[in-house]
Amino acid sequence: MNAISATMRASSSTIARSQQLSARSFSQLSRTMARPSAARITPLSIRQYSSQREESAKDKLAIGPFNLKAGLLFLVTGAGLLYYFRSEKQKVEQRRKAETAAAKVGRPRIGGPFNLITSTSHPFTHEDLLGSFSLVYFGFTNCPDICPEELDKMGEVVDRIDAKYGKKVINPVFISCDPARDTVPQLARYIEDFHPGMVGLTGTFEAVKQACKAYRVYFSTPPGADPMGDYLVDHSIFFYLMDPEGKFVDAFGRSVNAQETGDKVDAYVKQWLDAGLEIKEADARERVQKDGRDKVAL
Repeated sequence: MNAISATMRASSSTIARSQQLSARSFSQLSRTMARPSAARITPLSIRQYSSQREESAKDKLAIGPFNLKAGLLFLVTGAGLLYYFRSEKQKVEQRRKAETAAAKVGRPRIGGPFNLITSTSHPFTHEDLLGSFSLVYFGFTNCPDICPEELDKMGEVVDRIDAKYGKKVINPVFISCDPARDTVPQLARYIEDFHPGMVGLTGTFEAVKQACKAYRVYFSTPPGADPMGDYLVDHSIFFYLMDPEGKFVDAFGRSVNAQETGDKVDAYVKQWLDAGLEIKEADARERVQKDGRDKVAL
């Protein structure tokens, strides 16, 4: 009995020691797990760190929702579109110029050199009309009705075109085909009844004849007509539209009213401007009086 008791006491003591050892081991394990372990640097961790740095650099290069590649692509595309539109614009301008040049082919050879005198006694040539459009009419100051009607129509067209484009586009020109009676003073009095920009021109018989020939204008006075007498001059009833290069564009007869004439002239002016061509200020009357040229006697 004593032996059994001793054995039981020994077993209890052994179990108690085992429990103490287990508790101590568990406590040590808990303390070990609670302490942070030292970082170990391995090749894998180095690669991961390097990858993180690259991603951070890429993030810094990003601009909003775009990255560097997208930005470059945007710039290249924009430059390409700009070049394309500029190229197309140049092609359109070239086509317009070609159309304008083609429109001149086949025109009657109307217009050319002349040397006349203005209503202020200044010399005036065809070159003084270059740079702007001109409407040229041949007539005589003693004309009872037709010439005044046509000159009024011309002035109406000039005012309409100038008002639309905000500048003086057209020089109205009256050339006398009756030089025997249309002296400088007579011409000066006559044109004052019409457009304020009207250029009045006369000259010697030969000079007037040359101008009429250049413009294909027919005129005739009665044989042996007395310059001091009352007679009529037979002449062509047209006024001619000349472009800024001095080339013939169109002719308008008495049957074409001011509205129709203005529409056609406007179309020609617009075509010229659309082709990128220049129109200088139509101030021939004022210019010849201010540019210092000497007056001449007729």
